[in-house]
Amino acid sequence: MNFLIKILYLISKLPLRVLYIFSDIMFFLNYYIVGYRKDVITQNLKNSFPEKTDEEIKKIRKKFYLNFSDYLVETIKSFSISKTESRVRMQHINQELFHEAKAEGKNIILLAGHVFNWEWINALATVIPQDHCHPVYRKVNNSFWENQMKIVRNRFGNEALEAKEVILNIFRSKNNGSSAYMFVADQTPHFAHITYGLNFLNQRTPVFTGYDKLATKMDLIFIYCEMKKVKRGFYQVNYHRIYPDGEKFVEHEVIKKFHKLLENTLHKSPDNYLWSHRKWKYQDAIKNYDSEKI
Repeated sequence: MNFLIKILYLISKLPLRVLYIFSDIMFFLNYYIVGYRKDVITQNLKNSFPEKTDEEIKKIRKKFYLNFSDYLVETIKSFSISKTESRVRMQHINQELFHEAKAEGKNIILLAGHVFNWEWINALATVIPQDHCHPVYRKVNNSFWENQMKIVRNRFGNEALEAKEVILNIFRSKNNGSSAYMFVADQTPHFAHITYGLNFLNQRTPVFTGYDKLATKMDLIFIYCEMKKVKRGFYQVNYHRIYPDGEKFVEHEVIKKFHKLLENTLHKSPDNYLWSHRKWKYQDAIKNYDSEKI
């Protein structure tokens, strides 16, 4: 394992222009030969965008494979990318929201989707006034890769937290504007943990509800991370504060608003999302379904 870690780190030290050659090779193999999860990707796109023609779906699918290959090598680059290069390649828009949270004395919940490249948001910790930044990760079956991703998310002064412990950590920590918690909030819950779903991208979609409980019980600031791929190797993330309709959030309100914002993002750039994920496989397990269009 130590040998594999060393190899991975050495590969990450290569310039991105070299790593993108590997990306091009992976794209060719995945798209033209292997057809990695081609049926899953195609069906997800057709269900999500029923108004698009077969030809449009094919174009989106091809661009997805390109973006997905770039995401893989960019994630490897995350093991060694410098703070300076991270700031150049990931532009953070609306940073004043973090200063407002600090002034208001409220901790932050960041909500991002699986829009490429969400892994590069980690360097946000180097530009905001919060003292503690906690990327949230989920345990995976492969302990080696879980450990490596934890290493990546602990870079730049971050303090990564496992999903099962983060809610308790937030409740126990002082709500004083010094902490930011980074959720990739469109994860698919395990079959046994599905309690709520909504109409997202024209489909019954099971969703996590943990951060919703925080919204109704604590006075926190919720911020949506809108990812945009400017060009190869360069991204923008535009931060949008999510406000409640009333004095405070009611049950499921922040979930609906996050998914609406994410849906808007995907309509603008449909090829830049993780369509290979079997996000809708547990539709029938939803116990409380809100069919209203978000």
